[in-house]
Amino acid sequence: MFTGASRGADGFEEFARAGQHRLYRTAYLLCGDADAARDLTQTTLAKLFQHWRRAGAADHPDAYARTVLTRTYIAERRRRLRDLLAHTPIAAPAPAVGPELTVTLLAALAELPPRARAMVVLRYWEDLSVETVAGLLRCSPSTVKSQCSRSLAKLRARLGDAYLYTARS
Repeated sequence: MFTGASRGADGFEEFARAGQHRLYRTAYLLCGDADAARDLTQTTLAKLFQHWRRAGAADHPDAYARTVLTRTYIAERRRRLRDLLAHTPIAAPAPAVGPELTVTLLAALAELPPRARAMVVLRYWEDLSVETVAGLLRCSPSTVKSQCSRSLAKLRARLGDAYLYTARS
């Protein structure tokens, strides 16, 4: 975790070294793809560098970075979805047949809309409170609760027997 010892330009390098792996892990969970996660992490770090005075002065630079990462992910997904809808018909993804549980979970997460996926990852993987997730995504806590509930129901339906395995573990 970033201690914030140096908040100047040198502080950004220290922050980037200390936090890039955490940012990448969250980006991978959001994107479900290593290359896209690296791109998202780099974009996030570039935005943080551009606004380091404000980010470095924040009480919790790690939380600031996670907010930038999440909002960048959602904005990019919306842009890509808009482009995709404009140029090609949407085909339903083929159901996964016999993959490892992690791959199955990532495939199920990929079926969620970007904002719902972000809520599930931040709420249950990053273990953030409902209020924190609501603040990050600029929505009400009740929206986070209802979206997470609906998303978890979709994940349970998609995972089927794999969900039963994870629920007992």
